Amino acid sequence: MNTSVGNTARLLGAGLRALLVLTVLCGVLYPLAVTGIAQAAFPGRANGSEIEDASGRVVGSSLIGQSYHLPKQNPDDPDEAPRPDLKWFQPRPSAGLGSNTVNQQYALILSGATNKAADNPDLVTMVTEAKAAVVADNTTASYRVDPSEVPADAVTSSASGLDPDISPAYARLQAHRVAERNGLDVAQVEKLVAEHTSGRVLGFMGEPRVNVLELNTALGALTKG
Repeated sequence: MNTSVGNTARLLGAGLRALLVLTVLCGVLYPLAVTGIAQAAFPGRANGSEIEDASGRVVGSSLIGQSYHLPKQNPDDPDEAPRPDLKWFQPRPSAGLGSNTVNQQYALILSGATNKAADNPDLVTMVTEAKAAVVADNTTASYRVDPSEVPADAVTSSASGLDPDISPAYARLQAHRVAERNGLDVAQVEKLVAEHTSGRVLGFMGEPRVNVLELNTALGALTKG
């Protein structure tokens, strides 16, 4: 009996020591080491890829899309459709983007794709209406958008619904409207788009892209300057 109790005590002691050692290694030292390396090597990414405006205020993350809407005319009406604030570059459509009353803040509601087939009547209607809206919103007194110029990302959402980027083609299509709404030259806005266009990853993966938050943050600095 004494031998059995002694063996049990030794096993419990060994188990507790192993638990303590593994807790310190895996629960304290390893997280601290990984956090330290991340902060030293990739501080921006480790802290959420935050984007700051000219005043140093954090306006969002470059990894998550956000909407640029006007305040609701009737804040108490949950069914009122949000209206885009056309002085800003608009992101691609997304059910994952929430409405906001401050253009450079966002509220996440949900994320995910529609999973609708290409011939789904609801999807066809949604894309058709989105295309008409893009043409109407971006046609100015001196520039008319042809429906054939509207790129796919202007009328469809990404798989996550939170894509922070748009194609350079969609950004350039919006340049005339943004310039007109902000009292800028089109050349200034097109230069801004070019400066914020990123190429393919490693030169061959993916497509060229424009981060909407980074672009609008630069636009805000330009208009205030």
